[in-house]
Amino acid sequence: MKEQLKAHEAKMQKTLDVLAKELAAVRAGRANPAVLDKITVEYYGAPTPLNQVAAISTPDPRTLAVQPWDGSVLKAIEKAIQVSDLGINPQNDGKQIRLSFPPLTEERRKELIKGASKTGEEAKVALRNIRRDAMDKFKSAQKKSEITEDELHEGEDKLQKLTDKYVKEVDAMVAKKSKELAEV
Repeated sequence: MKEQLKAHEAKMQKTLDVLAKELAAVRAGRANPAVLDKITVEYYGAPTPLNQVAAISTPDPRTLAVQPWDGSVLKAIEKAIQVSDLGINPQNDGKQIRLSFPPLTEERRKELIKGASKTGEEAKVALRNIRRDAMDKFKSAQKKSEITEDELHEGEDKLQKLTDKYVKEVDAMVAKKSKELAEV
């Protein structure tokens, strides 16, 4: 029973890690290299993550510089950024690409906050699915007489407390990101 609880807690922690990565990729007015994590570039016929073909730096708080290691991939990087959902037009100077992040408009800020909340809700659904799977395993173990009814109830209580703890963490992460977006 304890091993199963630990395994399900590890799954819940992975859900939190994924949420943290997704929230980090949400643009908050400042230049953050994490916004480019989802962009892939066509490199020698294979889609390759942008951070594997170029160095990404932040020369100032509102600018990202993308310096490819191979100059021949510069146009492909520029095209990949243009077709992405970043909403930023890249400036190509022949050696590197600069991305200037404009200050967020009130409308865009509200959209980003809604998106962060939606991502948080998806994480909560994932946590509840993990809880449901664990409950099913506990009930089937009880039907097979592998655990007693008291152990079943104890396991369900612990699992519910674990789920509540992770849901609170999701809420805190989303609230922090929403506050960050509202202040920018």
